[in-house]
Amino acid sequence: MTEKTRKIVNTAQDYVMITLGLFCYAFGFTAFILPEKIVIGSVTGLSSLIHFWLGWNVAVTYYVINVILLAIAFHSVGKQFVLRTIIGASIATLFIALLQPQFPTPIIEQQTFMNVILGAVLCGLGLGIVFTHNGSTGGTDIIAAMVAKYSTVSFGRTMMYCDVLIICSSWLLFHSIDKIVYGLIFMVIYSVAADRVINNTRQSVQFLIISKKWKEIADNVISEAHRGCTILDGTGWYTKDEVKILLVMCRKHESVNIFRIIKMTDRQAIITQSNVNGAYGFGFDELKVRVRNKKLSASPSDQATAK
Repeated sequence: MTEKTRKIVNTAQDYVMITLGLFCYAFGFTAFILPEKIVIGSVTGLSSLIHFWLGWNVAVTYYVINVILLAIAFHSVGKQFVLRTIIGASIATLFIALLQPQFPTPIIEQQTFMNVILGAVLCGLGLGIVFTHNGSTGGTDIIAAMVAKYSTVSFGRTMMYCDVLIICSSWLLFHSIDKIVYGLIFMVIYSVAADRVINNTRQSVQFLIISKKWKEIADNVISEAHRGCTILDGTGWYTKDEVKILLVMCRKHESVNIFRIIKMTDRQAIITQSNVNGAYGFGFDELKVRVRNKKLSASPSDQATAK
């Protein structure tokens, strides 16, 4: 498979998973949260607030607000972010429009707290899948990106401020503290669920292995587990002997196979295992960050030399 084909396949897989995540998010929102008339954070919550106030369609309002925010923030967030957000918002709008009429009442009637929990878990799960595959749903992310660029306020703090403000605004319509509390509970559970998905998909483990049969272990790890090994030089201070240390990194679910390989090769090997929240590079996750090329002005001494 060529590099170009591999990129196309990976991109297709990403969009399939993003679509699945957005369906999960839309289902949790329309089936559990919206019928309970609970206002949550982000543009989804703002759209539902306008829906309860003016009767506008939630899906259309959601899409229009995202488009307006993107138009305002176009030069701040970049073309790639805008493209991903338009695609994500379009798919989410479609799912919300299709699912909302199917759930005029909550799935679990007269159990508001249970509906909030289930809706928050589903929405957090869906958002986690979207973010893991480099997708975007827009919303308060756009506002946070603009604020982070022109001020010292962090991205996460801006999102939290916006979400709390939207949730507390429900008081103007319902005059109910209960709905504000439910909205805040949703925000906490939703954030934890999303973080859990994101961290679990990226979690890897690192092995440090000390063994006299280090060559055999390294060969077996490469041939059977298809993972690389790095050989480090060390000294056992008790015996003062030179030793070789194997450094192996793999996905968490592959750790049992690594242990099995080591045990079958050398039962006397010393092994340490530690969790790694993220492993990036060849064979692991791609480091997905935006790199800005800024032209640095030459120093006065460099300018003088050039002259």
